Amino acid sequence: MHVFVCTNERENGHHRGSCARKESLDILGKLKRKSRKAGLIDVRVNKSGCLNKCESGPACVVYPEGTWYSLPHDEDGLSSILKHLAGGNVSEEHVLVGE
Repeated sequence: MHVFVCTNERENGHHRGSCARKESLDILGKLKRKSRKAGLIDVRVNKSGCLNKCESGPACVVYPEGTWYSLPHDEDGLSSILKHLAGGNVSEEHVLVGE
């Protein structure tokens, strides 16, 4: 699996927001460390350019199935996404609507 986390940065006050300004790099680092600690050697967590969902972000997409998430900041939320990456169910409460 690949997790692409939006790290797009727009200027302050932009009407669509910015995933980087919503701490996406920090969340990416946490998710990467947690996946390694869990032994998920077949999961790659990478930064990406704009995923065109910054207003709902911090956004990410999980491939190959194409699940879109608004990444949570809290540990429990990240753990639920990590469970999905480990072969579990999609974390429905974090899915971006319309994707």
